Formats: sequence, C-alpha cells, structure tokens
Amino acid sequence: MKRPLQSSLAEPSKSSRREFLEWSGKAAAASALAGVAVPHVHAAEDNTIRLALIGCGGRGSANVVNALETNNGPIKLYAMADLFEKRLAGSYHALSKEHAKQLDVPAERKFIGFDAYRKAIDCLQPGRDVAMLTGYAGFRPAQLEYAVEKGINVFMEKSFATDPPGVRRVLKAGEAAEQKNVKIAAGLMCRHSRNRQELIRRIRDGQLGDIHLIRAYRMQDRIALGPKPPQEKELFWQIRNFTSFYWVSGGLWAEMDIHQIDELCWLKDAWPIAAHGVGGRTAGSTDYSQNLDSFSAEWTFADGAKAYDVVRYIPNCYPEFATFVHGTKCAAQFSGYMHKGEVRIFKDQRCDKHNVAWEAPKEPCDAWQAEWNDLIDAIRNDRPYNEAKRAALTNLADIMGRAAIHSGKVITWDEAMASNFRWCPKIDEMDENTPPPVQPDAEGRHAVPVPGAWTEL
Repeated sequence: MKRPLQSSLAEPSKSSRREFLEWSGKAAAASALAGVAVPHVHAAEDNTIRLALIGCGGRGSANVVNALETNNGPIKLYAMADLFEKRLAGSYHALSKEHAKQLDVPAERKFIGFDAYRKAIDCLQPGRDVAMLTGYAGFRPAQLEYAVEKGINVFMEKSFATDPPGVRRVLKAGEAAEQKNVKIAAGLMCRHSRNRQELIRRIRDGQLGDIHLIRAYRMQDRIALGPKPPQEKELFWQIRNFTSFYWVSGGLWAEMDIHQIDELCWLKDAWPIAAHGVGGRTAGSTDYSQNLDSFSAEWTFADGAKAYDVVRYIPNCYPEFATFVHGTKCAAQFSGYMHKGEVRIFKDQRCDKHNVAWEAPKEPCDAWQAEWNDLIDAIRNDRPYNEAKRAALTNLADIMGRAAIHSGKVITWDEAMASNFRWCPKIDEMDENTPPPVQPDAEGRHAVPVPGAWTEL
C-alpha cells in the first residue's frame, strides 16, 4: 500500500505517511490479547525476517507497511505490543486489509502493557529479526537497551530520548550494538533520500562554497489539546497525547522538528557548540498541553556558521515547510513540503524556482521507503549498520534548542551533554498506577515554559 506524500505546499495530498493509519485506533477489531509470551520455535530455516511492532499507532503501522513492501523479502509481522488494546487491534485490522499474507500474529503474540515490549522482543530471533520501536521517546532508551541485550536488530522511530540522560543511554546502547553486530536504524529518513545525498556530495565537492547559513521552516496548522475527558485516567491521557507532554515525547517541537535539526547538522557536517532561541503562545490560547505554538532556535557551530529553525503551529497563517542552505558561492534547497526530496541548486543566493542552476530528478521512492530498503539490505548482506550515535547526537542538538527556547538562556553542547536533568526519573519502573510526573492545575491545564523562570537542563 503506497502512502503518497504531500507534493507541494499548494497541492497537499490526501494523506502523508505520518497520517497513514492514524485512524486505525478507531477501526477496532475484536481481539483476544494474551499477556504471556510462548517460546518461539522456528521449525526450519526459512530466511524470513520477522518483525515485532512495539507501538501500534499510525506511525508504527506505516513503518510495518514500508518494511513489508521492501523488495528483499520474505518479511512478516510476527508480534505486536502496545499500551492500548484498542490501538493494537485497530492496527492489526488495518494492516490485514492489504498485507494479510504477511501477518503472522496470533493472539498469543499480541501483548498489552508497560512490559509488553519485552514479551514481543522475546519472540524474535537474534541476528536477523527486527524490533520496531515506534512508540514513545520517553520509553525508547530502555526498549533499545533490551533489544540490544538480546541481540535483536532495531528500527527506532524518532525521537530517541526526551532528556540528556536518555541520550547517553542511546549512545551506550549503540556502542554495545557495535560490539554485537546488531543493526540499528533510526527514523531520520531524510538521510536516506537519494536526492539529498547527491546535494551533500556536491556541497562537499565545493559547489556552494563554504557554508555559513542554513535555515529550516516548519510552519503549519495544528489542533490544540482540549480538556481531558472525566473518565480518562490522567496517566493514559498524557501518554495517548504524547506530543503534548515533555516527559512522554520531548514535546511537539522536539518530537517533530528533529528532522529539520538533523538536516541542519548534516548539511554543516558538524554538531553545534551553542543554541539560543525564542518561543511563545498566542494570546488567549485554549491549549491544555505543555506546548508553545511559536518557536525560533539558532545554533552556532565552531567556525561561527549559523543554522536556525523557524516553527509555527498556528492556523490561518503563512505556511512554509522547507530547508535551505547558503554558501559563499550560491544557495540550495535541501527539502520540500512534508519532507519531500525537492533538491535544487540556485544560481546565486536567491532561492527562487526561476533561478535554478541544477535540480534533482524525482526520487525512485520516498525517504521512508528508502530507509527500510537500506536496513533490510544491510541485514540480508550482513553489512555494518548502526545509526544510534548520529541519531542520539541529533537528539541532543534538538534538546539544546528546546532548552534554550524554554529557558531564555544560551545552552552549550557541553552543558547539554553533561546534564543530569530528567523529566521522569523512574520511567523504567512505570506501571498503570504510577502518577504522571506532571499534574494538571485546577482547570485541567498543564505547566507551560516561562522563559527566564523555566529550567530543564
């Protein structure tokens, strides 16, 4: 099943990959879900790569489709895990519509709960199978550590950690994976875009000159979080609305704009030494979440070059979704709307479609499919494949920018890397009776950063 990306700002498609199967939670199918794993026994070597989907929302389900649609099979979905039974059932129901022959997930390999990821990973075979960690960033480090310990290959969606201690855990797990030859793919799919790779090659060859400025934009609509329904448990409400709470996902900006931040660092071929920024909310905001709705972060690199990301999640405003890079010779576009591989070099600094010197062709497949093609190829051919370090360091640059925006301070790379700040210190021990680390006020609203008074590093 193909998921068309939105091709341009003026001509949005009906759905993007991120939106694909988000309705699956509504398509609840009756399903008996067992809580105890059974030993996995494979009668004979059949060369099948088995997947365990851990996090069955729209993003995870879409990743299953990408995995199943690689041309390097056989591949099948073998186990599923989620905190919410309805969401797992909905995902299975949606996937079965077009990929039923590649689903082998009986009731005894469907797991619910905070420890469900362990049971799903235990169903897999070391060295070939893949644990798909597509749930919440707050839980990602522990899940990654467990998969690596078991010798299971990993695909982990962005983002990868919510705070610096989590980043360091991902780095350490990546080092352990290197020693075990465990493959780790990270969901920063733009790195697998053939067009972007070609522009990077041209930049490294000097076609743009020295890079002094990189700028990214993500300015689009968003629906604010409303009040919690009275019958909903606060913990599950926060987890279900994960981009609205820092401890679960790192927050909307850090969770979504990690793609743009990864592009900035990739283009510069360096990690920033400092960040500062501004952010706020519109007057009279009705948002019950912790998120701001306007952000601008600027990163400085060791040679003095600047990169910035301008973000706005407010309806009825000018929209833009693109990344540009400026060198001493000319400028280029690196990314288009909804991460489309719109890549071109301009004749000078004017980023105008009528001022193009070179333009990349249409890509053979989108970046989401490309990242899965590359991972499966590495597994089949036993090639080194470990994106954990790069993913973790991009996440740290992300956290730097968020902390700078929220606190109103300049945040350095060394300060961020050394920080012991945690949003939820005992998240690995969480169960359904754990109080969430952030509590609503009397009106049901949650704490929002106040620059000059807020601290998160």
